[in-house]
Amino acid sequence: MSSSSPAAPGLGVALYLLGVFFFALNDALGKWLVADYGVGQMVMLRSIGAAIVLAPMIAAMGVDLFDFSQWRLKIVRIFAMAADTLSFYFATRFMPLADVMTFYMAAPLIIVALSAPVLGERVERFRWIAVAVGFVGVLVALRPSPSMFTWVSLIALFGSTMYALGQVATRKLRRTHWLPLIVWQFAGAGLIGATTTPFAWATPGRFDLGLMFLLGVVSMICFIFITRALSMARAAVLAPLQYTSIVWATIIGWLVWRDAPTWPIVLGNAIIVGSGLYLAARDVQWRPGVVAAPIALTPRE
Repeated sequence: MSSSSPAAPGLGVALYLLGVFFFALNDALGKWLVADYGVGQMVMLRSIGAAIVLAPMIAAMGVDLFDFSQWRLKIVRIFAMAADTLSFYFATRFMPLADVMTFYMAAPLIIVALSAPVLGERVERFRWIAVAVGFVGVLVALRPSPSMFTWVSLIALFGSTMYALGQVATRKLRRTHWLPLIVWQFAGAGLIGATTTPFAWATPGRFDLGLMFLLGVVSMICFIFITRALSMARAAVLAPLQYTSIVWATIIGWLVWRDAPTWPIVLGNAIIVGSGLYLAARDVQWRPGVVAAPIALTPRE
């Protein structure tokens, strides 16, 4: 479906929400595995798991993987997404997942802030309000404490910034087929992770190896959805939906670890859902150029 189709923004929102759900699964699996295995090793094996599924897609779709147009931006995206992945998993080794997610929830603010100057996209006032309210909900749910501000927090914040940069680059590359973007994203992260394995390798059992391959499949599905979504809808429209990962994290935490949600988590999730409903209501009312064409910033676009 073309991003110019009237139905594209709605489908983009749906795909992004699905992508965020798979992000939550990715986070839970990664947190489970990183306690026993090196970050680089896990990222490398994750990429192999993704490759098992991507290979038949490449063969069936016949897409050119070596399109060098906008190659500088594509390289920036590869390194940004790899830095995000490595930083996230490394931070979760030393910090509780909730604290790491607090820093990562700064990403929607960064994405919205970059949407106008980098992508030339209009950011309406009500979107700024929704992003700010959603972030308040995150703070209420996760209750960050002064003890979380350590040297590891700088890595988490760096990862959050790289994630936001990767999302903005993905939106700018929306004319590029999603398959090469995903293939080179996982290939880049896997190669970078492989360089660390001689220094930190622990041979996984069959079950853990299967989980690492599953992690690759889950994260691949996540990024396929998100990459497709960013080709259909503006970054500023999709960024606040990232906050729903807190809701999924709460549900997964209860189902897997029986972590009963506390009242701050319930209240924070209610604020996040409320901000999402506010956005949905305003999007229905707001008509002037819902999918206004972004300013052309490159010859290709």
